[in-house]
Amino acid sequence: METEKLTGFKTLKRPGQAQIDVKNSIFIAYAIPLEDEEEAKSFISSIKNRHHDANHNVSAYLINRDNILAMKYDDDGEPAGSSGKPVFKILEMKELSNVAVVVTRYFGGIKLGFGGLARAYREAAIEAIENAGIIEVSDKSVVKIKSDYSDMDTVVHLADRYGATLKTDYSEVVSFTVEIDAEIKDTFLEKLINITRNRVIII
Repeated sequence: METEKLTGFKTLKRPGQAQIDVKNSIFIAYAIPLEDEEEAKSFISSIKNRHHDANHNVSAYLINRDNILAMKYDDDGEPAGSSGKPVFKILEMKELSNVAVVVTRYFGGIKLGFGGLARAYREAAIEAIENAGIIEVSDKSVVKIKSDYSDMDTVVHLADRYGATLKTDYSEVVSFTVEIDAEIKDTFLEKLINITRNRVIII
């Protein structure tokens, strides 16, 4: 019996936004959950286009999906290490994955210094992330099941009760691809085997 395990991680529940004012400079932060690096780049580009008149659009993202790790931060003209890195460190500190953050700055005429910049970008990013909300995605296992048509409704009912049916193929038998929380996978399979009297095949 082979099942594919999908690792759990923390990400954002929804897009989040925040704005803070520091010595006449306005910092507008955007944080979103996403699927891959291309989506992160597209998001960053869209914010830069929206705020094309801003002095800086600082960004950071961290993607960890399907054993592919992608991470990047960009100071966008601010002093090196004063902005993009502090925002990225928030993602690391909160153990977030598959998240991108952009903090737009409209300069107010008063220089903040390296420490002041780092604090302002960090605080704006934290507020946007908190407004988005953090969720923990459970470890998942993908199970493939074959059954006779006579047991199809039973399999569907149990799969919906314990997880989600990702795919169903109909041929001489019915093949299901089911996603289940890893911690209850064994319970699901045991009940499935018992209720069908061992008529299903777990691939």
